[in-house]
Amino acid sequence: MHIVYMGTPQFAVPTLQKLIAEGHEIDLIVTQPDRKGNRGKVIYSPVKACALVHGIQPFSIKNDPEFVDLLKQINPELIVVAAFGQILPQSVLDIPIHGCINVHGSLLPEYRGAAPMQYAILDGKTETGVTIMKMEASLDTGDMISSAKTEIDRKDIVELSEELAELGANLAAEAVKQIERGAKLVVKTIDLIASGQATYTKQDDSASSYAHMISKEDGYTDFNASAVSIDNKIRAFKAWPGTYTTVGDKILKIFEAVPTKDVDDKAPYGTVIEVDRDSFVVRCADGALKIYEVQLQGKKRMPVADFIRGFSLDVGMRLGMRL
Repeated sequence: MHIVYMGTPQFAVPTLQKLIAEGHEIDLIVTQPDRKGNRGKVIYSPVKACALVHGIQPFSIKNDPEFVDLLKQINPELIVVAAFGQILPQSVLDIPIHGCINVHGSLLPEYRGAAPMQYAILDGKTETGVTIMKMEASLDTGDMISSAKTEIDRKDIVELSEELAELGANLAAEAVKQIERGAKLVVKTIDLIASGQATYTKQDDSASSYAHMISKEDGYTDFNASAVSIDNKIRAFKAWPGTYTTVGDKILKIFEAVPTKDVDDKAPYGTVIEVDRDSFVVRCADGALKIYEVQLQGKKRMPVADFIRGFSLDVGMRLGMRL
């Protein structure tokens, strides 16, 4: 099948690789524009890097009015989208004969929107998954074609991303993870569409939820929440924006922590209630959080054992006081 592929981050790479491996004709790859890094270095999107490896020169758009004309000239049978980072107008959705399908990182109709995997972790879900859906103008509301589930366990967003990238490169791996499942579902779905055997299931709007775009401010915590919910935040926001609090007049990022028993239920939330050799415990509104890895403003990320050797952290100190 002749396909136009649209995607940007690592999430989108395994599906592209799978489509190429299955012998589909990728007539055009569309990704977000290059970014400027430190010292003027140009940073490609992961999808662009993958495209170049396969000898395909990707195309980037910034509301380019000629883009629709280009797509009409290519006349793809299908457009496949995975974390592209831009809403497609109806003029694009109407071009391919088989329409446009999207690889969405949740079990729709839950977590429509920009950050579904982060919010599945943040909300303490035990499982999440991938849904292949037919695209329409509204955000992630199209009819569902297929889906697959996976367990979240205690994975953070970084671990999930690393696992999924590796699984996408090793399609023979038996461990079925979220992105590999998505890649396999896309190929299977394409075959069904091409043969006219695909079935579509309308989403139940009454069961829908939205995963809004994450902001830097979402990462702040003053510990006025349950230890479990803060632990979920740390794992969900580990890649960006991170989970952070304040200690004195500095910002303190938290990278590794686990909920633990509250040994001082009279202390106000945000109080350091225990300091050990390799960890410290902070009281939360419900329970307490044992913290193992941090990064103090202006310093490198480090284990708490190293942090407390260079910073005087005492029982009774209060974290999370706004600067």
